[in-house]
Amino acid sequence: MTKIGAWVAKQGIDSLGPDLPGFKNVQTEYWNLSAPALFELSVARGEGEVAKNGPLVVKTGQHTGRSAQDKFVVRDSETEGTVWWDNNAAMTAEQFDTLLADVTAAGEGKELFVQDLFGGADLTHRLPTRVITELAWHSLFIQHLLIEADKSELEDFAPEFTIINMPSFKADPARHGSRGETMIACDLTRRMVVIVGTSYAGETKKSVFTMLNYLLPKKSVMPMHCSVNVGESADPAIFFGLSGTGKTTLSADPNRTLIGDDEHGWSENGLFNFEGGCYAKMIKLSAEAEPEIFATTQRFGTVLENVVMDPGTRELDLDDPSLAENSRGAYPLSYIPNASETGRTVQPKNIIMLTADAFGVLPPIARLTPSQAMYHFLSGYTAKVAGTEKGVVEPQATFSTCFGAPFMPRHPSEYGNLLRDLIAQHNVGCWLVNTGWTGGAYGEGSRMPIKATRALLAAALDGSLNGAEMRVDPNFGFEVPVAVSGVDTQILDPRSTWADAGAYDAQAQKLVAMFIDNFEKFLDHVDPDVKAAAPNVA
Repeated sequence: MTKIGAWVAKQGIDSLGPDLPGFKNVQTEYWNLSAPALFELSVARGEGEVAKNGPLVVKTGQHTGRSAQDKFVVRDSETEGTVWWDNNAAMTAEQFDTLLADVTAAGEGKELFVQDLFGGADLTHRLPTRVITELAWHSLFIQHLLIEADKSELEDFAPEFTIINMPSFKADPARHGSRGETMIACDLTRRMVVIVGTSYAGETKKSVFTMLNYLLPKKSVMPMHCSVNVGESADPAIFFGLSGTGKTTLSADPNRTLIGDDEHGWSENGLFNFEGGCYAKMIKLSAEAEPEIFATTQRFGTVLENVVMDPGTRELDLDDPSLAENSRGAYPLSYIPNASETGRTVQPKNIIMLTADAFGVLPPIARLTPSQAMYHFLSGYTAKVAGTEKGVVEPQATFSTCFGAPFMPRHPSEYGNLLRDLIAQHNVGCWLVNTGWTGGAYGEGSRMPIKATRALLAAALDGSLNGAEMRVDPNFGFEVPVAVSGVDTQILDPRSTWADAGAYDAQAQKLVAMFIDNFEKFLDHVDPDVKAAAPNVA
């Protein structure tokens, strides 16, 4: 018996389950261990260290984020006509079979960890998922992030989706069709994903999201890269937004219950979280700005990726980016005080599309028709500011369709049409909220006041904005409130905040042209009403 095996026996843990298909002569299989057991094993195996107050600190090596270019989808008779191949790299079924055989062969003599979990809190549409990992902390991570099965569900658990994650295995381009040693191979038809050559745990989380994004639209269920919260009056709100737009900050409202912060579905039963946990950015996190998330860094069992820790005092330094700018924390949703216990809620009342417009053109809030909502959902607009990346010297438009292009196996129009139909069916209010710049572009104007954003958002969510007097924006055609209680009237008209109105008009037409150019690729896939929702060229 190995040292770890003796530890398991001492703990009285039943670690062995049925043999894993395809794996032979595995040293030990650990099935559905509890979080404390996985925590102890992670430390005993030298995979991580314990920080002050109990979080587990791990390092992922050279991969500190997703390897988007190393993700491949099997191109077969089923996926040929269903996958958006402009956005997904293809591999053959034979290459996948070879990779799978090589990975299972490499498992010989290893200790493997298995978690049987659910992707999705909706009991009708959840996806039974089996995750097989060679690292104990990866097993703990995915237990945090997905939804745990109860004891009775584990007795006859039948996985419909399987993920194998083996970072120590290196892919071979000539043999497996990879670009290098890292590969995320997705067989959507057989519902399997094999991850090799990277220890970044987010690949496993996003593999579940990718599979749900592929499967759910066939059932008329909308998968979404968004956060969701709900107030006491049963008024759920969906928050779409790319990084830096304020999605996490604005959805974390102490007066509203958090359903989830990242991935959700919209079914005939209402909204539901895909996950049972959170995967939050840790870099420069502060107790003052985000107290609920900061508190998770002081909790037992939180998994902290690439967070710097003093080896003597075990104090964390969340401001130190030396290991990664993308340092992350994974923890159960129950660690957030006002989080939902079920991960489910009723049909939404409002959709909020967040953008950080660094051009200083968009108003702080605008009301969208269903067709305009589909247009802006397919556009997925925000803007980078000067200095964020090498070579960026002025605001730069960023368009990520459906606010999550890397995880969309199907063509964006499928998701957009589904969203538009659901909006119309449930009479959902749609709002575009600009958390970016006012009074000029980045470098000249100022950031939109958070106090004003919160006041406008509150007015939209409580329904009071529905009765407000509206004007039609001459550039984008959506409705903008003329006056809102507690908000400076001038800020509602971005043109009036610029010192030079002519300069605003020129900047607005520049942004309009960017929208139109970006949307060219969707014109053959959308109805006339969506085409008509495009902004106006002067």
